[in-house]
Amino acid sequence: MRPTVKDVAKLAGVSPKTVSNVINGVVFVRPETRARVESALAELDYVPNMSARGLRNGRSGMIALALPDLLRPYSAEVVHLVVELAHERGWGVQIEQTAAEPNREFELLSKARAYLVDGLILNPVNLDDSAVMSAGPLPPVVLIGDVDQDLVSQVAIDNVAAARDLTKHLLAQGCRRIAAVGTPEVPRGSSGAGVLAGSAQAPGTAASRLRTQGYCEALEEAGVPIDPALQIPLDRWRPEGAATVVGKYLADHELPDAFFCFTDTVASGALSALWSAGVNVPKQTLVAGFDNILESQFMIPPLTTIDFDRRAFVAAALDLLGERMADKTAPPRRVIIPHRVVERASTTR
Repeated sequence: MRPTVKDVAKLAGVSPKTVSNVINGVVFVRPETRARVESALAELDYVPNMSARGLRNGRSGMIALALPDLLRPYSAEVVHLVVELAHERGWGVQIEQTAAEPNREFELLSKARAYLVDGLILNPVNLDDSAVMSAGPLPPVVLIGDVDQDLVSQVAIDNVAAARDLTKHLLAQGCRRIAAVGTPEVPRGSSGAGVLAGSAQAPGTAASRLRTQGYCEALEEAGVPIDPALQIPLDRWRPEGAATVVGKYLADHELPDAFFCFTDTVASGALSALWSAGVNVPKQTLVAGFDNILESQFMIPPLTTIDFDRRAFVAAALDLLGERMADKTAPPRRVIIPHRVVERASTTR
């Protein structure tokens, strides 16, 4: 006969409730107890009856992760960690790509409301466009990334502080004319700094506004004038787009002392454009990125960048989602993951 939770509990010397907690992965179970239960599960070859379990507790055992662009290396790292750490909690993961389109977010929220998934980790690029703001009562949802809101729990880094710290690093290298690659498009007639410092109505993504704000703050603190001509807009942070805009910039402008690229993939495109133009990095100009993707240390030259503990970031998101799944009335929480500047050869003269 098919083994039951009671059979597993008897073999492991725990209660059936403890076995359920291990299988569901929502409630914390001491590591030694979890190990006994998992050993009993394996010995009995226990397979959960998902349909019966869903009828009892209204859960599918699946969560969804939705990112704007799955093609980027950063997204691949996040997906890898979410799948790995969710598996430790007994959850399956459905991966989705939103392409920053609100209607796709609406579809995912509908799936969660229909109990096709138990919860959703969502990465909107702009709060005004996100379905979270207009979808009505929300299922268990956790946001990762840069939008500023207080409706649901969220994990983020302090983008303003991180951008400020990286700009200060470039200033410390003697740079004064620092180009920022990935800033929002500035409307004609704007002075630049006011728009970029960022109300919800400002152009660009939340991350582009926050990183531009940190960049501007560091320049102001150092007494360096903010030059809108050094802000290079980029609507999509992709290497091919960065190579194009930086190449055009080099053709029309004096070479800056440094390029602060708002992601490492943007930096890879900038490095390509500089190489094509015969510009030596770091002898003639410095280049820095943001996110410390795996490839950044293997770029030529190795890339200075902003790093944060990606595993801690994902673990916090899953912990917050578990809280929401266990208690939908729990107040939202915001977790900020610390960052640091990783200095490599691209900013070392």
